[in-house]
Amino acid sequence: MASKKRVHVCNGEDEEQEDEKMEQFFALIRNFHEAVNRRKNELRQRDEKMRRVDSKQTSWVPTFEWADFADEIEFRRPSTINNKEEKGKHEEEEEGLDLRLTL
Repeated sequence: MASKKRVHVCNGEDEEQEDEKMEQFFALIRNFHEAVNRRKNELRQRDEKMRRVDSKQTSWVPTFEWADFADEIEFRRPSTINNKEEKGKHEEEEEGLDLRLTL
């Protein structure tokens, strides 16, 4: 069983065309790699820029002091809650019975 080899016979023009095709192919591969590397660099730079911006901004944490709650609040309009409570007190005083459950 002898192995048969194909022999491709090319004349000068065919070799030149093949060389051109190979050069185009490798140029495409080179351009593809350059585009990938360029995009990686763009993304890396964007991530670094975002990290710098994030590190500069600190989140605001509210702090309260007891004095913040000690002052009496003045409302612009009379609150409806106080009015209802006052009406309830007046009704209880009129009846004279304390119907609240206390322990």
